[in-house]
Parts: sequence; C-alpha cells; structure tokens
Amino acid sequence: MWGVDTQSMLRAGHMIALSVLGLLAIGLVMVTSAGMSVGQAEPVTLESVLLSRTSAYAALSLLAMAGAALLPVRLVAREPAPDAEEEATGRFEGLPVLCAGAVLLMGVALLVYVPGLGRHINQSSRWVAVDVPAVGQVSAQPSEIAKWGLIGLLSWGIVRRRRYMRSFVWGLMPLLGIAGALSAVVALEDLGTGVLMGATSAVLLLAGGARFIQLAALAPVVAACGAPLVLSESYRLQRLRTFFESPYLDPQGTGYHMIQSMATIAGGEGWGRGLGNGLQKFGYLPEDTTDFLFAVLSEELGIAGAAMVVFLYLTILWAGWAVIRREPNAWMRLIALGVIMTVGLQAMINLLVVTGWAPTKGIPLPLLSSGGTGWILTAASLGLVIAIDRTQPGRAHDSDTVSPDEEAFAAVEIAPA
Repeated sequence: MWGVDTQSMLRAGHMIALSVLGLLAIGLVMVTSAGMSVGQAEPVTLESVLLSRTSAYAALSLLAMAGAALLPVRLVAREPAPDAEEEATGRFEGLPVLCAGAVLLMGVALLVYVPGLGRHINQSSRWVAVDVPAVGQVSAQPSEIAKWGLIGLLSWGIVRRRRYMRSFVWGLMPLLGIAGALSAVVALEDLGTGVLMGATSAVLLLAGGARFIQLAALAPVVAACGAPLVLSESYRLQRLRTFFESPYLDPQGTGYHMIQSMATIAGGEGWGRGLGNGLQKFGYLPEDTTDFLFAVLSEELGIAGAAMVVFLYLTILWAGWAVIRREPNAWMRLIALGVIMTVGLQAMINLLVVTGWAPTKGIPLPLLSSGGTGWILTAASLGLVIAIDRTQPGRAHDSDTVSPDEEAFAAVEIAPA
C-alpha cells in the first residue's frame, strides 16, 4: 500500500544466491590467505588469485548453482500418484528403485577403496583422484555425492510410500534401513559426514510422517551400531576423551587441534589482525585452509568477519525455510528441507568444533573451507532450492503463502507425530 513494487524486491531464491556468492567470495580470499607460507616464492597478487585452482572451483560452483537454478523442476519432480501398478505392488511400492539407488550411491562411496583410484590422506581414505591431460591430477570426494544423492532418493521414497509412513515395519524400517546403510558406509572413512547424513535422514523421515516415538525407540540401536565406528579408530576415542576432560592433558597430541584453534581465534582480539596478517596459519594451526578456516578468518577479520559469515548462513536458512513453507509439492518440499538442513547442520558442527564446543572432527565449513567437490555440489543443491522458489505457483504475488494442494501438504507435515 506504500507504492512499493513487490515484484522488484528480493525473493528467497535471490537471497540464497547472494549468500552463496558472498560465502564463495569470502572463502576464496580466506583460503588464499590461510594458504600463505613463510618464505613463499611468489607474492599473492590479484592475478595469482584469479588464476588459482580455488578460483576455478568457485567459478564452477557458481555455474553449477546457476545451471541447477534454471532446471525445469516442475516437470521432473511431479509427485507420484497411486495407480494400478502401485495397487498391484502394494507394500513393496518403490522399494526396488530405492534399493537400486542406494546400491548405486554405495558403489560411488566405495570408490575410495579401488586400487589406483582411491587416495589415503591424513589417516583416512576419502578421496579419489585421476590424472587429466593438460590439467593435472583431479580429486573428488565420493562421500559428497552420496550425501547429496541420499536427500533426493530418500525424499522420493518418502513421497512414494507415504501411505505407509505411519507404519513401523512397512513405512519407517525400509527407508531408515536404506539411509542407515548408506550413512554407515560413508562413516567408515568419514564419520562426520556419515553422522550428518543420518541426522538429515531422521529429519526428513519425521517431516514425511514417521512417528517420533518410533525413531526415539531406535536411538539405542543406532548408538550401539555407531559405537564400533568410534572404537575402531583409537584417535576418535582419544578426541572424545580430550573434549570431555581437557585438551591441555595432551597439548601436543589429541588436544593440539583444539588448543591451536582457540588460540587462533583469541589472537584476533575482537578487531582482527587484518587480512593476510594472521600468525597461527604459519605452521601452528593444522588444516588451516579446510576444517579450521573459520579460526583463521576470526584471527584476521575479527568479530565483524565472523559475524558476517554467520549472518550469511542464517540468511540461507531463513530464505530456505521461506521456500519450504510456500512449496505445495511434497517431493520438492522435502528436497529443499534436506538441502537446507544439511547446510545448516554442517555449518553448525564445524563452528562448534572450531570454537571448542564439540570434539575435533574433520568436517568442512560449507562453501567456505577449501574443497572442490564440496563447493560445487553444495552450490548446485542450493541452486535446486532456488529453482523450486523460481517456479513456485503464485510466486509473483506479495503473499507469503500459496493456496496449497491439501493432499500434498498432508503428505509432508513438519510437526511431531
């Protein structure tokens, strides 16, 4: 009523795109800064930054987001409706496709064990690498493909089997079994990502109609299955003991990461030392360009820089939730929820680890920590959320809600069962 053109205002999808752009820009600058070393042969210049591999990953990430944002998601993400074939297959409806998809994603995750393809780095096998002519060695993390692929597969399964979601045997168990098996395969080498996949899957199942009491009853079983993964590697158990006791009990061992991270953050003294002027990155802070990049950012850019990063993540969460609230299609609603939850949980886990509020775990900060596969797939997944917002019915109106298909909303009710 104030004469403002609501169609010209930023929408949720625009805010997600701008936040991704901001995070990638900050990530590019901070990865370059954290990668500096004493006695570096060549100085850091604008040209060296723009021609770096990190810049190439950032450009590919933006292209992936733009490509995903332009996808005709309304044509490919139609909700499956009950038909004669479904009536014939009954309680097994969709299970063959779900199992085939899970086997495919497991195969991708297991590529790290293929001789000559997998790469063992820092006591774990999380990468595959191939030599590309004129480019050099190109590496990727199969766990990232499995992580994002599980969201689409599980969302499809929930919608396809929505008639049975209130059933423990025919609704919850098949979907939980597939999600749990895939998460366990990833957790063998990447426990943090496996836990993240499991947590996101639980949220999607609850949003899809599973009973909370049923998931809660299975919590002891999940804990019993997860205990061997922690106990199988001595360093994982030592990290837990260090966190619950004190990192200063073993300052040169298991407590080293946490002590150096907190020292790096404290070194910024609130105002920051200035971009490029950090000290801890010169051989003191481990994994300074990846898992602990936020500590370097806090040291150099201070509270203002740290607050900006947190603000960008919160913007993605807020805008993503706005898209979810307005979405009438159950499948796309679940996909958007899975993407936003994954980004939010991953960022929260990393920030808790870096600030000493959680045990040390190798999980990167999305769209900020150095990593080609992670940047590209995360940006592409958020591009799907943008595509969902772009094609929503009634998006041109200034109302926050769209008249939904009641059946679609009933299939995905985000409320305790």
